[in-house]
Amino acid sequence: MSHLDAYLPLAVAIAVAGLFGMLLLVLSSVLGPKKTSAVKAAPFECGSNPVGSARERFAVKFYVVGLLFIVFDLEMVFFYPWAAEFRTLGWFGFAEMLLFAATLALGLVYVWKKGALEWE
Repeated sequence: MSHLDAYLPLAVAIAVAGLFGMLLLVLSSVLGPKKTSAVKAAPFECGSNPVGSARERFAVKFYVVGLLFIVFDLEMVFFYPWAAEFRTLGWFGFAEMLLFAATLALGLVYVWKKGALEWE
């Protein structure tokens, strides 16, 4: 018995999932409706009629705020495991998280002073 025999059930499950996905794609293209119209091809969002171009340019400020949100949001995720293990980490863990929180606060103050959060 080889070491690869343990992976046979996994390979079978992946193959079955892949074949099932391909089968559904083929069946939907064969059995699905083929009639297209201008109404079906029109973009639709939240029940509102589309206004303006879909190729509208956004200001760089929009992307900067989005990236800052992602950065600070992901860094805040590290507070949860720390809070869960707060008692076992002791004062060393508290000091490390205090340093981490100070770094976050310093970064936020820097971004704020640079004006990255100001909307014009």
